[in-house]
Amino acid sequence: MEPLESLPFLAAGWVLLVALYGLVTSRHLIHAVGCLAVAQTSTYLLLLGVGYRRGATAPVYSDLTPGSRPVVDPVVQALTLTDIVVGATVTALLLALTLQIRKRHGTVDPRALTALRG
Repeated sequence: MEPLESLPFLAAGWVLLVALYGLVTSRHLIHAVGCLAVAQTSTYLLLLGVGYRRGATAPVYSDLTPGSRPVVDPVVQALTLTDIVVGATVTALLLALTLQIRKRHGTVDPRALTALRG
């Protein structure tokens, strides 16, 4: 594996570590939701790193004969788009829950939410 081929994986790991650090040190629920969204972007980098092929073209088979040149796997691209949609939906749900917590308890500080402790 060439050094440039491992760059997306290193970037995905770095983004995930930064997001996890932000999540652990978060004192605000909206900040925690933002950190989770950043952690989700590391999966985009990981999937795109897996699906990338140097010198490959789009998987449109009408203009080439099978096996004449490498093509990019469209399944990885579809998984990345699905991951983006799911990430946006989960972020919207978490933000809506955070607004409801703010309405009911008057704070978004996780340590101040004593009423949620069982």
